[in-house]
Amino acid sequence: MKRAVALLVCMIPVEPALAAQEDRGMRDEARRIVSRHRTVFTNPPRRIPSRTQTDAPLLGNGDMAVALGGPPEAQRLWLCKNDFWRLKSKYNTSGPRVFGGIDVNIPDLKGADYRVEQSLFDAVTQATFTKGDLTVKMRAWVAATENVVVVRLSAEGRTADVSVGLAPATGGGSDHETGSTDGVHWAVRTFVSDVDIPSGAAAAMRLLGADALSFTLQPGKPVTVIAAMRSVFKSKAPLADARHLVAGLDGARLKDLWQAHTAWWLGFWAKSLVELDDRAIEQRYYLSNYVMGSCSRDPEFPPGIFGTWVTTDSPAWAGDYHLNYNHMAPFYALYSSNHIEQADPYHAPVLASIERGRWYARNILNCRGILLPVGIGPKGIETTRDCLRHGANVVKGGLFYGQKSNAAYCVVNLSMRWYLTYDKAYAKTVYPFVREVADFWEDYLKLEDGRYVIHKDAVHEGSGENFNSIVSLGLARNAFETALDMSRELGVDPGCHKKWRHILEHLSGFATQEMGGKTVFRYTERGTPWVRGNTLGIQHIYPAGAIGLDSEPTLLRISRNTIEVMGRWVDNNGSNSFFPAAVRVGYDPNVILKQLRDYVTRHCQMNGFAAHNPHGIENCSTVPNTVNMMLCMGHQNVLRVFGVWPRDRRARFASIRAEGAFLVSSELADGQVRYVMIRSERGRPCTLVNPWGGKAVVLHRSGKPSETIRGERLKFATSVGEQMLLGPAGTSAAELRSRLVPAGPRRLGGCQELHPDLTQM
Repeated sequence: MKRAVALLVCMIPVEPALAAQEDRGMRDEARRIVSRHRTVFTNPPRRIPSRTQTDAPLLGNGDMAVALGGPPEAQRLWLCKNDFWRLKSKYNTSGPRVFGGIDVNIPDLKGADYRVEQSLFDAVTQATFTKGDLTVKMRAWVAATENVVVVRLSAEGRTADVSVGLAPATGGGSDHETGSTDGVHWAVRTFVSDVDIPSGAAAAMRLLGADALSFTLQPGKPVTVIAAMRSVFKSKAPLADARHLVAGLDGARLKDLWQAHTAWWLGFWAKSLVELDDRAIEQRYYLSNYVMGSCSRDPEFPPGIFGTWVTTDSPAWAGDYHLNYNHMAPFYALYSSNHIEQADPYHAPVLASIERGRWYARNILNCRGILLPVGIGPKGIETTRDCLRHGANVVKGGLFYGQKSNAAYCVVNLSMRWYLTYDKAYAKTVYPFVREVADFWEDYLKLEDGRYVIHKDAVHEGSGENFNSIVSLGLARNAFETALDMSRELGVDPGCHKKWRHILEHLSGFATQEMGGKTVFRYTERGTPWVRGNTLGIQHIYPAGAIGLDSEPTLLRISRNTIEVMGRWVDNNGSNSFFPAAVRVGYDPNVILKQLRDYVTRHCQMNGFAAHNPHGIENCSTVPNTVNMMLCMGHQNVLRVFGVWPRDRRARFASIRAEGAFLVSSELADGQVRYVMIRSERGRPCTLVNPWGGKAVVLHRSGKPSETIRGERLKFATSVGEQMLLGPAGTSAAELRSRLVPAGPRRLGGCQELHPDLTQM
């Protein structure tokens, strides 16, 4: 009989000095890991302006953004802002709009070599244009803490004539105005006619190092272009505020702004870290989070389908918040990556749609709760209202495509945020919406032959009056589970619990069928059996979360069969749900990583968007979400580290956020988990699948052994702010701490370097 090997668990309060030390360590590691990743463009972008996503280099601070377009001789910085919308509840009249742009014209660069390099770590874009003996460099950044873009122009070799201009976009029902006062050039664009909510923005620009907009750029004498933006939603006097801001930005204040900018981005990266033995996947991981960090921080105006980078007044799908997955998908990875500030804008337009959703539920289906159309905008705007060209898909002015699931789909992100933070203040904010969704499904579900069923609900846009859509069954289950959990924690609506539990206990199961000799899920119980052009057949797994590694073996087998038969790893609609669904059900991790690398190296653009995919930012979640779950998955009240990760692949991570409000760090090397550190934010009980098998675990509080834990699953209580450090027997707490990711620097061996395709467009 083999002797049991003890494991050490140190439970250590997070003291201020220790927390500060760990924070410094995280920042040092963030600097080391993220600073090695950049993107390089060697040709000018081809899709700008574009009705869909652009292929241009991207900058932004979560509110203001810049897309860099044009050839070397005619650069344009497209100015965009999250809250610059035309706001009217009517189809084809509402959506985000482009503000305008800053034009930098250098005729001598016609035909010059083009190279633009983006540094992810400090969010700076460096353009280098060379023709003969002339090189012009353009260094641009959008300040992280202020709506200001800074562009530094410098020449090498000889002089170059330059002209700079600031111009608003025109037309589309907008009013505009331009002018110049005391060396500050400005532009205004507004939408005030035939709208439900007036909107507008102003930009002001000045030059440092030049006295006029046309000048000669001399070697050793750089010129800096500074532009600021303000909107009517952030300022009572946008133009005056933008002019005042830019007029006061001298060299000293620019230095302060730069220091604040770099500090913000360093803090952003230090929220969580991963280090992989595949640099291509690792680069896309950080690039994806960079894009979301650049376009999502405004609490009232989340980014639309194409992020902040809208370069036309007629974006496809109105550039809006589409509720049958498009609005949800970009945010999936932000929760586990611990970028809560970037995730929280998600829910503002969802909550603002409650009143209209009640109207639709009452007047179309005579139900309580809310029924939402496919397209919404900010502040209660409905972008798809009265879309007459869609005929029967429009009911009482709302575009539904026959789907009843849009509001329930909205709940999945609210659930993620809740279960990963257990933030009661957040729950109080979003619970009214969750309760309304539960009310709707309580009324709409029918109890037939001992089970609750769903009639007349299209699984796919316009697929007809399907019976028991697999997506709606998964989403409704998630909505009731979330409503129950939130209401218990908040101490409200106890009278609803009995009915909600009854529904959950008797909700219809998922229909199956035979395909390719395997049992797989059927998209509906009656009606549409399968849709080859999308991944709806796995969205009950993810993001709805109805199936996981603790589900019945039969369900897991059918889930894996469905992943295999469907095989839609690269999909214009579903990659962001397909990869994480494969992880959730324990599909072969070697296959997942192989497909993920193929996705990264063959199907992605340099700027962070997926290639040949018009849907913009939704796939910013694909790589980080998949990687985070493979490394650290919390689901069904169970935490797993490296649960779906090859044991022969090295990886490290720090502060991945998991269900239960836990921040988890660990490392896998030489086939062994070197340690697990768990910080408990809310003091909830923790169940951890023993990463060392069934070996014994010793739990220490304040460095002293207090009890031994045994079994395949380690269950232990936690307190608010406590930190648990687990490691193999005979390893001291000090030695385990030396292994932590923040303790670096230490590089993983055997890394696959950046794929050559990732340095070309």
